[in-house]
Amino acid sequence: MSEQILGVVNELLCDRGLMLKAGTVVDATLIAAPSSTKNSTRGRDPQLLQSKKGNQWHFGMEAHIGVDAESGLVHTVRGTAGNVNDVVEANALLHGQESDVFADAGYEGAHKRPDAPEGVTWHGAMRPGKRRALDKSRHSHRPIDEIERLKASVRAKIEHPFRVIKRQFDHVKVRCRGLRKNTAQLSTLFALSNLWMARRKLDVLDGHARPKTTNAV
Repeated sequence: MSEQILGVVNELLCDRGLMLKAGTVVDATLIAAPSSTKNSTRGRDPQLLQSKKGNQWHFGMEAHIGVDAESGLVHTVRGTAGNVNDVVEANALLHGQESDVFADAGYEGAHKRPDAPEGVTWHGAMRPGKRRALDKSRHSHRPIDEIERLKASVRAKIEHPFRVIKRQFDHVKVRCRGLRKNTAQLSTLFALSNLWMARRKLDVLDGHARPKTTNAV
């Protein structure tokens, strides 16, 4: 049902010309889970495992999403345990009609995996260490740095729906037990985030522009 809700919302957005099909941006974020064992089963959720980000360990699930590279609206949602590597889910986040995919350095090698579709060009980020090593005073390095900057500006669009569900909808921790229920909830939240992000454009298209609000004195 939650996937159908996301699908219906996206059909509406596509019909209004707010979602294109040429490019996709992929990324994932951790949704934390309670580490407490003070529950009826006296144990942590066995489907939500630990993962290491930097030098810290986190317990929870990963929300993997694919978004439209033009609008930043979510078209695909996948939920996994926190220890699943991002690149494993990479190709499952594509809708099948895109020609270009943008991703950070953690998705290196996604185009070589067995499930990689043909005809898709991956634009992965350069490893941070390599980019820092670029000498911008050299003419040969300046275009490389500029290309990385442009790719980063496209990838930044995927941060918007993550921010909406965590800030506007206050979904910073899982609220159910089990991956299936939590993934279903995420799909619904991302469907709502699409409507929230596109609300002003939808109002304009419907001829009902929102009135400007003023701060009370």
